[in-house]
Amino acid sequence: MINLNNNKGRLKKSSFKKNIFILFISHVFIKILGVINKIYLTNKEGFGDEGNAIYSSAFQIYALFLTITSIGIPNAVSKLVSEKLAIGDTRGAHKIFKITILAFGSLGFIVSVFVFLFASTIANNWIQIPEAELCLLALSPSIFFVSITSVIKGYFNGRENLSVGANSQTTEQIFRTAITIILIEFIAQTTGLDTKIMAAGAAVASTLAEISCFIYLYRYYKSVQKEIANEIKLSVNYKYMGRRKTIKEILFVSIPMSIAPVIGGINKNIDSMTIVRNLKKFMSETDAKLQYGILSGKIDTLVAFPLSFNAAFTSTLIPAVSAAKASGNFEIAKRKIEFSMLISILIGLPCTMGMIILAEPILKLLFPNQPSGAFLLQISSVSITFIMLNQNVSAILHGLGKTIIPAISLIIGSFIKLTLNTILVQINPNIYWFGGTAGAAIATVACNVITLLISINILKRNIFINIGMKKIIKSIVATIMMSITMIFIYKNLLSIISEKMCIILTILIAITVYVIVILILNIFSEQEIKVLPFGNSIYKILKLLKIYK
Repeated sequence: MINLNNNKGRLKKSSFKKNIFILFISHVFIKILGVINKIYLTNKEGFGDEGNAIYSSAFQIYALFLTITSIGIPNAVSKLVSEKLAIGDTRGAHKIFKITILAFGSLGFIVSVFVFLFASTIANNWIQIPEAELCLLALSPSIFFVSITSVIKGYFNGRENLSVGANSQTTEQIFRTAITIILIEFIAQTTGLDTKIMAAGAAVASTLAEISCFIYLYRYYKSVQKEIANEIKLSVNYKYMGRRKTIKEILFVSIPMSIAPVIGGINKNIDSMTIVRNLKKFMSETDAKLQYGILSGKIDTLVAFPLSFNAAFTSTLIPAVSAAKASGNFEIAKRKIEFSMLISILIGLPCTMGMIILAEPILKLLFPNQPSGAFLLQISSVSITFIMLNQNVSAILHGLGKTIIPAISLIIGSFIKLTLNTILVQINPNIYWFGGTAGAAIATVACNVITLLISINILKRNIFINIGMKKIIKSIVATIMMSITMIFIYKNLLSIISEKMCIILTILIAITVYVIVILILNIFSEQEIKVLPFGNSIYKILKLLKIYK
């Protein structure tokens, strides 16, 4: 069989280790910019929690429509393309790409027009935040562009050339942050701090950022088009398949893979459609929007930040597992799966404990003008590890072809979320601590726990995964040691230095202690360390320090 991945051009396939490193750096950088963006908006006079409520409510509706047109597409295209390339069928892989971009580009255009025409109805009747109409109008063109860029990302992900998607997302986030600040400052100077207009400006920035992402991907594709054409000439094992049959194959994979993201989008909108509606029963509409803004703006942003560390491993799992299934070699994929699950635990546990212990100081540090929401952050942070593990399990199931399982588990979890939201949010939090937005946060935790338990139970029936109980216990021990250090350092430094410097030093020292304990406990095997970026060098240093023999 001809190996089409050994060329020296720009299309050269990246290794698992390199893919992880590229995606890790990209996702972390993107999330940092996203947090900076949110910090700027939340602390900006005239925007704050109310602006977050307006923008977030519109954005969640926009994100829901994106799930219909694009969210499941990168993974579906990635899976199909990787399977074709595994048997040398480059022509078939590229045919899938061309037909998918035409079909979903058309769908994206139709949905963009729909959102634009019905923005008023959605804002006034669905989410009951009329100010969100302008945001929906501004976001509507993005749906078309994201539909196209999702297909291109999926194509190159399937080729295990993940740097393309990573670079495009980085470009997008840089533009988003820069344009947001420019537009918001301009609007603030010209409209007298009109919150509604400022929120719409943030939405315009998002659309312009998506266009920049499209331009980057289009230019990259044109630059490698000749190499792709040469590969197609050398294609082997190609079997002609008509356009209708190709579309059926794409839909057969993409629809099940899209169900989970669609349900996830609906799940996200449960808060936007229930919180303000139910809070208005015992508080003013303005206060209700502020409460929703705290949860959807600051809290969701902080909880989502650690997920960027996990996303690099998740993104590499689908093509890796799909290729292993197509070639019949599961041993390598199994090691990648177990390693990714361990990383999720090692990242998730300390992030949860850190946010629980330092919730109030973190909010004061990042959002000095709008610091409220510590209790909500403590509750919501419990979800982090469960979300990370569920990301991995869902990716593995997709790679195995069990695409309907994540959707079913998420449907059940979302039903629980909706039920708990309906019951708990309308309870006055001044009387019971678990009422109001705290009830919505509790419902989200319950949803993520149930979703993971169902998915992982199904996964065990299809592939044997053994992370090792000893490693899990050692991870918990390392987290406990980090937590004790965090409490001790913060309490003792607070009386000596400023609160801002205290929280920064506390976090840095706690992270250092956590890493040292992980290494001393030998949680990683020699092979696992070497999988990490710069793993060989790290292992040599650890041997010199006699931590590893």
